Amino acid sequence: MSANVKIFWKWLLLHSIWIAFIITAIVSPGGLDDLDYKVSDWLYQKPEKVSSDIVIVGIDSKTINKLGPLSSWIRRDMSKAINYLNADSEMRPAVIGIDFLFSGDNSNDPESDKNLAKTAALFDNIVIASAAVIDDDFDADDPYAVWNETWAWDSPFPALAKVTETGHIYEPFDADGIVRRQLLFINTVERGRLYSFARVIYEKFCEAKGISPNPPPFTEGNGIYYLPFTAKSYDNISFVDLLEGNVSADFFQNKIVLIGLYLPGMNDEFSTVLDRSSSMYGVNIHANAIQAFQKGFFPREVGENFQLIILFLVSFTAAVFFGTSKMHFVLIAWATFFFGWFGLCKIFYQNSVILHVLWIPLAVSILFVGSVTINYVYARAERDKVTETFGRYVDPTIMSQLLNTEALDVGGSLKNIAVLFVDIRGFTSMSEQLPAPAVVEILNQYLTLTTDCIRRRHGTLDKFVGDCTMAFWNAPLTQDKPVHLACRAALDMIKGSEKLKAELKSRYGCEIAFGVGIHWGSAVVGNIGSPFRMDYTAIGDTVNTAARLEANAPGGKIFISRAVADVLGSSADVTSLGDTVKLKGKADGFEVLILNSLEETEED
Repeated sequence: MSANVKIFWKWLLLHSIWIAFIITAIVSPGGLDDLDYKVSDWLYQKPEKVSSDIVIVGIDSKTINKLGPLSSWIRRDMSKAINYLNADSEMRPAVIGIDFLFSGDNSNDPESDKNLAKTAALFDNIVIASAAVIDDDFDADDPYAVWNETWAWDSPFPALAKVTETGHIYEPFDADGIVRRQLLFINTVERGRLYSFARVIYEKFCEAKGISPNPPPFTEGNGIYYLPFTAKSYDNISFVDLLEGNVSADFFQNKIVLIGLYLPGMNDEFSTVLDRSSSMYGVNIHANAIQAFQKGFFPREVGENFQLIILFLVSFTAAVFFGTSKMHFVLIAWATFFFGWFGLCKIFYQNSVILHVLWIPLAVSILFVGSVTINYVYARAERDKVTETFGRYVDPTIMSQLLNTEALDVGGSLKNIAVLFVDIRGFTSMSEQLPAPAVVEILNQYLTLTTDCIRRRHGTLDKFVGDCTMAFWNAPLTQDKPVHLACRAALDMIKGSEKLKAELKSRYGCEIAFGVGIHWGSAVVGNIGSPFRMDYTAIGDTVNTAARLEANAPGGKIFISRAVADVLGSSADVTSLGDTVKLKGKADGFEVLILNSLEETEED
């Protein structure tokens, strides 16, 4: 392994470690939690078929409109509802869960308390809600602070508490205000560990049905578990319809009947993973929890530290791969990481394992964008470098096409082009007389002059061969007057050489002159060579003829062919030499002409 390769790998590995560390550090404080929650909820939480065992009786606006304010009838009419549901022992519900806090004695109507407690005592299928009393020091930013604390218990009034079972209805929410977890139990002063309203109802339902309950979800001792929601709402009827006997009692046979508020503005609405835009009533959350207990499916979240390690390793691997691979491989790798992780998370979830959905796709996407950006910047820098180099010799319009990917394919096409060759007369003898630095200086001045003339007249500089310059027009772009442009460039060279000739005479005591040859005809033009080394050039008899014309042109003269003269027409002042100039490889009768001048046009 060469030293440069070792340095590159060392640099890449160090930077990859640093990048992976930065990504992990950004994620670890929870800065992406809100977005991660949304993506995870979208992937994991899907509505399903609701349980036919659960029916909700809602205390809704219809009930309030008919019966009046809650406080005036809730205890009295709840007794009636219990009696109605349990009137026929063969048709009664398996469990009646009342999601309402009957805390404290009703001093205004003690008889209603007495009747409610007496009614509840008659039946063994009643579960009443209770709640933990959270003190004023509770930190609302930490909704799970209740996990390891012991709280006061807001229980049903004493007479009712003695004859019913109870469960807490505390609804925790995450930092984004969304309910996606539940508390299996809380610790209370009066009663010790108090299980959730939903769990108590579920176990009572299993007892009534004579089946063994599924084990409770694992909570690592803190009571918290992830709740797979089933539906935003369940089958429900109005409480007032129940009281008025509008629903047959056998409809509730052997079912779980949940009675709770179905009213907005009663502090019993929560945003859940199934619908963030609207709220879910607490009684529906309890129904979801009960159905989750029925299914026994409770995915567990993988530890944060372990997932951060995975994030670091994946980020490091992606950074190294993206930094050493071609872009199409980088794209494939990104897509594999991105979509593969979603699929992997879904598979793990179905097997009761919860992973952060967003972390890996976001990390590899950031690295992918970074890789694309770096490659673009690098390619742009290389392109600018090539552009700068080509720009010294080729007209910008032609250069832009030469840099086009398709134009760089190996191959060529037959086109009519005007080919120009120009050479220094007496250069060989001069180079033998002058020191090398002077020869190089003179040659550079000459090449600068010829190149400038070619560029100014929109030609394509083909190559330098010693002190000879070759250029052509009408390729790769088709031009309006390629022959005129070539001849105009030749005249510019002859004119420019006069000033250069005088300067060299004064400095070195020697003179040089240009001989120029131009021919017009068909030639094969394109990128000729191998994929590893190619030249954009022209080949064919037209090129050879232009070279022969230049080889025979005296210093200060421009030899053109009859094909060129015919294109120029009356706009050119030419002198025909007939076939007196014998060109190598050409039959007798090939006419050679001297271009003396060319009329100026608006384009000039």
